[in-house]
Parts: sequence; structure tokens; C-alpha cells
Amino acid sequence: MTGNSSSTKLDNATLSLFQSGNTSIIISVLYMVVTAVNLVGNGLSMWLLLFRTWPKTPSIIFMINLTLTDLALGVALPFQIAYLLQGYNWNMGTNMCSVLTIVFYTNMYCSILTMMAISIDRYLGIVRPMLFRQTRERKSIAVIGCFLMWALVLSFLWPMMTTDLTYGIPELGITTCFDVLKKDMLPSSLAWAAFIFSIFSLFLFPFFITTFCYISVILKLAKDSKTAQKKRAIRLTTMVLLVFTLCFAPSNFLLLSHAVMRIFYNKSLYMAYKLSLCFSCLNSCLDPFIYYFASKEFRRKLREIINLHSLSSMDSMKLEHMRSLFSAESAPEGQERKE
Repeated sequence: MTGNSSSTKLDNATLSLFQSGNTSIIISVLYMVVTAVNLVGNGLSMWLLLFRTWPKTPSIIFMINLTLTDLALGVALPFQIAYLLQGYNWNMGTNMCSVLTIVFYTNMYCSILTMMAISIDRYLGIVRPMLFRQTRERKSIAVIGCFLMWALVLSFLWPMMTTDLTYGIPELGITTCFDVLKKDMLPSSLAWAAFIFSIFSLFLFPFFITTFCYISVILKLAKDSKTAQKKRAIRLTTMVLLVFTLCFAPSNFLLLSHAVMRIFYNKSLYMAYKLSLCFSCLNSCLDPFIYYFASKEFRRKLREIINLHSLSSMDSMKLEHMRSLFSAESAPEGQERKE
């Protein structure tokens, strides 16, 4: 995001980004890889979570919500790739630009909030097992929580939902989509600062809560000496914190830094922020690994599928071997000698 003014004169850093063909190609290739891995990994995860995983615990409900946002991103990224390969020239209309932008940022912040919710559920189940013991009640809370996440994120993104996010640049002959925000989208610098900080808070507070929950889980399991469960908890914590630090932290800290530089010092970090958004999309590729470590039922079903596939391959090989033996035994004696 950038808070450029509504005038047609852009800063050199932003113009250089639009004129850099190598940057757009690199970002496009990264998005292509992410799209392929996203659709395959999350497609399989959604099938397992919806049709092969029972019971639908709160963690499973949160994982379904996370997979849904990841798949939405996987569907939206090809449009972003086309936009980049056309030299940052958007030709699909203002409404489509708004929809894809909202999908992009909703995925990021709903993913953050959903991972926080999974960590809270594990914290309650292991550290505070007496709370929310009734499964039916916990399921209802999980479903309501998913709707509240979407409502919260969309309310924070409301200024973008009510603004034309396309921007014409006559000197380059292109129309950008969400690469240049009009300064009059919000009434004042104070409003801009509040908007950026509210977006940043959607990353910062869930990060602290998630870290606290998983560290508490590890300490509890270490005290109870449950070695196997403790190892899985450590792996899950490592994976979640990796997603936060690798995928979400760079883009959110650069967003805050860029906004401060842009609003108060008229300088830009937008090229670095644009590149950091590529890493934020990697979360949709790493989320299936979180499911694997977070859900025993998900692990079991995935292993069953892998084992069934391996067994079916072995069975087909054995069947072909038996057919060849049977053919050799039933062949005429003269023909067998001739061969």
C-alpha cells in the first residue's frame, strides 16, 4: 500500500518500480509457483478436512476457514500475474481491482487471526483443559469466531472497499491497481496514521497471543513429560512462528515504515514492500504443514491416503507379475522353447 497524493506526479521510487521489467518478472514467477502449490496443497487439505476428518473439532473448523482463505488467494493470484506481466497495466475494471485487492489482504489477516484462534484452542485444551470442555459449545464458538474474523478484517479494510483503487499514470500510459492509493481516500494524515496502525495491529497483537499460547503449551507438555506430544508441539510452534516471521512480519513492518516515511517525510519504501508481499503469499503454501502438526485426525487420514496409494501401486505390480507368470505357464510347450 502507498499513500501517494492524488496528483499525477509520482515519486521516482514508485515510477522505477513500474518501469522495472525484471522486478515484475521475478514477482510473477514467484506468484506462479505459489499458485500451483497453493491450489494443489490446499485443494487436498480442503477435501481431507471436509470429507475425511471427523469429528469437526474447533481446530478443524478453524483449519477449514484458513484453507478457504488460502484457496481464494490461489484463485486471485493469476489475475495479479497477468497484471504484472502486462507492465502494471490493469484492464479488468475498477470493481475487479477492488475484489482482488480485498481477497489478497483478507487472506493475510484472516490467516493471522485463524492461526491465533488455533493456538488459543490448543492452549485451552492442554494448559486450561477445564475451560470450554463441552464439544458442542466449543464448535459454536469456533463457527462464530470465524465469522467475527471476517467481519473484523473487512471492517478494517472498509476504506479500501469504498474507494476506486485504480490509478492512471499518463506519463507511462498505464493504469495501476492498488499500487498507488489516492491521498484523498482518507480525510487527513491522522486518519491515514490510524488506518495503517489498525492494519498493523491485526498482525502485532495476534503474533504476541499466538507466541504466548504455544510457549505455554510447550512448557506444560515439558512438565508432564509427554515426549511425542511435546515434539509435535515444538514442530507446530516452529512452523507457525516461521510463517509469522517469514511471511507476515516483513510486509507488515515495511507497511508501517513506508507509511511513516510517506506521510511524514515524503519518502518511499514501496519497492521493498512490494517484494515483501510475495513472501506474505507463501503462508498459503505452508498452512497444510500446520494442519499436519496441529490435527491428529488430519495426520491419520493423510497417512491413510498415502498408504492406500502405495498399496495400490504394489498390488498392481504384483498383479502384473502374476499375469506374466500365468501367461508363461499356459503357453504351448513348443512356443515356450522357441522363446
